[in-house]
Amino acid sequence: TVIVDEIHAVVGTKRGAHLALTLERLEERARRPLQRIGLSATQRPLEEVARYLGGGEGLRAWKPRPVTIVDAGARKVFDLRVEVPVEDMARLGEATPPGETPEGPARLLPRRSIWPAIHPRLLELVRSHRSTILFVNSRRLAERLATALNALAGEEIARAHHGSIAREQRLEIEDALKTGRLPALVATSSLELGIDMGAVDLVVQIETPTSVASGMQRIGRASHQVDAVSRGIIFPKYRGDLLASAAITQAMKEGAVETTRVLHNPLDVLAQQLV
Repeated sequence: TVIVDEIHAVVGTKRGAHLALTLERLEERARRPLQRIGLSATQRPLEEVARYLGGGEGLRAWKPRPVTIVDAGARKVFDLRVEVPVEDMARLGEATPPGETPEGPARLLPRRSIWPAIHPRLLELVRSHRSTILFVNSRRLAERLATALNALAGEEIARAHHGSIAREQRLEIEDALKTGRLPALVATSSLELGIDMGAVDLVVQIETPTSVASGMQRIGRASHQVDAVSRGIIFPKYRGDLLASAAITQAMKEGAVETTRVLHNPLDVLAQQLV
């Protein structure tokens, strides 16, 4: 049996094409059919994903293998909120009035930023929950946000988690969160898939998620058990981001994940396999 977990993450990519060809080579080596099982909570359309998973046989007359689709039919329940921690997002980017900063030339006055309002609110949320994951869209921001929260708290309450950190260190950080020794993680997509985080009771997303599927995977890390309600808060960073957050929140509640399309015959992947 071959289980392809979180299959939606590879179906439409060249990594997925590489995996599909590898599965065919594995079946050839095994000299018997393999039982293939694909799992995901965010895949659409199911027929396209099933065709990818099953592959096909025959050299001159290729035909897809039969695949049984088991649709659980259960939609994940989300408790979602979009939160703006400032009075007026239209004033972001303005120069700070002289009375609010040390005196100096106008061109040197700092610009208004949303971060001084976000940081205290995030610290409040972390301290009012047992364990929290804060998702961001870049590794640099993950490091900066973790550092800012720790400085504001006066202790280490958060650590960054992203793909540039060694695997052993990532496992250590994840274990610290699971056991309650670390209240929060600031993560990129490195924590988005396939990690058992049942103890997490809140997920915070800074800026709109990159896709509906990504948002569902990320917020779904909270209360990651059957029939549990996943609680999440999205913090937009500017007005355009607020509109995107509202739209993607509605799509997440409706389960309207993006359509997946399988890549056909990427010759560079074939060349890699031949070499």
